[in-house]
Amino acid sequence: MSNAINWFEIPVNDFARAKKFYGEIFAAELQEWPMGETMLGVFPSEGVSGAIVKEKNSKPSMDGTLIYLAAGDDLTEVLNRIEPAGGKILQPKTMVTEEIGYIAVFSDTEGNKVALHSRK
Repeated sequence: MSNAINWFEIPVNDFARAKKFYGEIFAAELQEWPMGETMLGVFPSEGVSGAIVKEKNSKPSMDGTLIYLAAGDDLTEVLNRIEPAGGKILQPKTMVTEEIGYIAVFSDTEGNKVALHSRK
């Protein structure tokens, strides 16, 4: 197995709001992929990727699986954009180990708990 993860989906209730939020915190444009009644906003990536997903029965949650999004070289830049974009920082930047780097956890505009990771 080359990667433990090959795709992820973050459920959203308000697609436009979530797309704006993630676009702002990552300073990137999510690509829209309509699939019938489902709308995906795909994160730009050169490898493993995923999307925000609006479906009929989308259920954002603080209790589900926690995914860690790559936040570049230093997650501070992304973290500093979370609250101005409408999210909330739940765990500030925290070193795991020198080898692993840093993590932080936030809630998005839809009520999901999501984490960040960077080496610095």
